[in-house]
Amino acid sequence: MKKLLILYSTTLFFSSVALLSPSGVSAYTDDGKIPHVDRNVQFPPTRWQIVRHTIWLHVPKHSKALTELSINVPKTITISNDLNNIKITDEKRRHINAKISFNNRNIKIVFAEPIPSNTKFMIEINHVQRQLFANSYTYELFAKFVGINADIPIGIAQFHPYD
Repeated sequence: MKKLLILYSTTLFFSSVALLSPSGVSAYTDDGKIPHVDRNVQFPPTRWQIVRHTIWLHVPKHSKALTELSINVPKTITISNDLNNIKITDEKRRHINAKISFNNRNIKIVFAEPIPSNTKFMIEINHVQRQLFANSYTYELFAKFVGINADIPIGIAQFHPYD
């Protein structure tokens, strides 16, 4: 009976970890034409009130170069006015130069040089203060490209509080 209880509890533990852990797997292939959210992670993955939200973006090889990014911030969080809390790096953790502004629940990022196709990069938003009883936190992302001056929706990044 004791062995059976250990077996069931171990199975339940690993099933829970598999369901709750953030996944690095992306369903997107590299032959698309529009940048997309590859994945997103919250740290720490608990119900702490102040966390870091990280959004990984992918500009596929058939996409135009990305010149500007606009991120609508959910109403259920507060972001620090200190723009040093927003960091943009490539997949090798090298800094990407950009002018960042925050206005009326919108983060606007204008890249110093367009982000070329076939590039992966991440945006870290530090010191995010969450409302503790929200079910999820959804950022909407829009982009502008070389030769296209319209905001094109490229996806959402949704964060869930963990118990």
